[in-house]
Amino acid sequence: MKKYIALFRGINVGGNNKLPMKELVSVMEGLGMKEVRTYIQSGNAVFSCGETGREKLGARISAAIKQSHGFEPWVLLLQADELAKAIRANPFPQAEAEGNTLHFNFLKSVPLSPNLAGMEKVKAANECFQLKGEVCYLHAPDGIGRSKLAASMERMLGVPMTGRNWNTVQKLREMMGKE
Repeated sequence: MKKYIALFRGINVGGNNKLPMKELVSVMEGLGMKEVRTYIQSGNAVFSCGETGREKLGARISAAIKQSHGFEPWVLLLQADELAKAIRANPFPQAEAEGNTLHFNFLKSVPLSPNLAGMEKVKAANECFQLKGEVCYLHAPDGIGRSKLAASMERMLGVPMTGRNWNTVQKLREMMGKE
């Protein structure tokens, strides 16, 4: 059995796409996943599964949610080593003390032609970002709710993404255990 982290995009945000975490656990267990545990309402789960094809597995989870709840969230699956690699690669360790200002944006794939110059133009003076493979790190001291960069990042990168702040990333690492 492999252990996975599932990052769900766009559930329980602004009163839309409501999916209580207990119901998410039921959906995932109904698909044969084991040891399903969730963290906060925005859609983070850790689970074990014998299936190894991540894209196919993510699509199965998404389709099951569509069937049970009427919407189809994008699901990105990571393994413990990938999360650990993203944490080690964090270019802004000084921001870890204020974990809600440091964001890891996990990308579906490495962007082929990201508009990094455009991102530089829209970022606030006190913001910084760095693209490293399939993660785009953002330090937004004033929060992402006010950040023009955060609002336009996915479009400028050209690939789907889902973001988690440092605090959530640390909790997910803890939930995965020491692997």
